[in-house]
Amino acid sequence: MTDTSSNAKVWLVTGATSGFGRAIAEAAVAAGDTVIGTARRAEGLADLVAAHPDQVEAISLDITDGARVDAVAADVLARYGRVDVLVNNAGRTQVGAFEETTDTELRDLFELHVFGPARLTRALLPQMRERRGGAIVNMSSVGGQLSFGGFSAYSATKAALEQLSEGLAAEVAPYGVKVLVVEPGAFRTNLFGKGAAYFSEPLPAYDETAGATRRMVEGSDGLQPGDPAKAAAAIRLALEAERTPLRLPLGGDAVDGITAHIDAQRADLAAWEKVSRGTDADS
Repeated sequence: MTDTSSNAKVWLVTGATSGFGRAIAEAAVAAGDTVIGTARRAEGLADLVAAHPDQVEAISLDITDGARVDAVAADVLARYGRVDVLVNNAGRTQVGAFEETTDTELRDLFELHVFGPARLTRALLPQMRERRGGAIVNMSSVGGQLSFGGFSAYSATKAALEQLSEGLAAEVAPYGVKVLVVEPGAFRTNLFGKGAAYFSEPLPAYDETAGATRRMVEGSDGLQPGDPAKAAAAIRLALEAERTPLRLPLGGDAVDGITAHIDAQRADLAAWEKVSRGTDADS
């Protein structure tokens, strides 16, 4: 592997076999950095390892397996000495109306999008604090800021990840550790691919709402406007900036959607401001 005593950074990227994870890994390699890519099926990185054996290592990791997360983090730190950039990217799409989503489906999604990344972050954070440097990139979604029919569960997990990240950012800023929340819109990843997207059992009552979202997901794979390689470049640009933003929306659809959502929130706030302020004890 690359000599990590040089200026090259060490990246640990979960879900690195495809989509954003793969694009981020490839961009890091192109910059001369070292990449530890993890995935449930790490053989999906075999071609990248073969092409760059001194820069890339593939490790099998199911992010929902807490004991395995701890073991991988300890092993990586023992052998590399540090992780400069952690990218919590592993995830999947889930489509289903709130009523269609079972307890098991909801818990499993939180394990994947919230508890797994949280555990891995906690395992690597002490060395970042002690070194007074590093970055944590949490891959959220435009769904972390807003939601609509069919995406209630998915958006709930991303919103939880975002709020954990915002509090974390304030806590680790004194130690020189950056936290970046990435909010992509629709990108040409495998999230909507056949066999990749997960669908709750549909109820006819929600055919016009959650059902429309289901049909959109089923019919848009490969047609999304976003380019993962450009997303990876934008993430690197944000991390290298003197002032890294807390949130980075990616894609015109994400910017438009979040802007409209903020405008709607402002309108509600203004319309109900008198009532809201009237609940103070001295009003």
